[in-house]
Amino acid sequence: MKKTNLINSRLSKVIASMGHTDTIAIADSGLPIPKGVERIDLALTRDIPRFLDTLRVILSELCVEEAIIASEMKEKSPETYAELVKILGNIPIKEVSHEELKVMTKECVAVVRTGEYTPYCNIILRSGVVF
Repeated sequence: MKKTNLINSRLSKVIASMGHTDTIAIADSGLPIPKGVERIDLALTRDIPRFLDTLRVILSELCVEEAIIASEMKEKSPETYAELVKILGNIPIKEVSHEELKVMTKECVAVVRTGEYTPYCNIILRSGVVF
């Protein structure tokens, strides 16, 4: 059994296979997931698991050089946005429109669907390198 935080086998496999600049999305329960992109559906019920909890676990496993969010998050979900900024720390944040973010998910290696019901709680993480 793994000793690290992430114990979901599908998600662990995807992260282990990511190379530099590959992207993975973490989504709320409503974000459309494009055909052909791997769906890792963690949603159990409303707000389980939460977006920020899922982000924390993924960040414990993945080297991230950039985070991309919808600019609408600041206004529509300010508390989540403030916590997100804290969690990301020194990781640069790029803001795009929600529509642009949805288009960008087509290039992700996977989209991780959470049970989050808070609007605009979606992020794309660009993989960095550990050396």
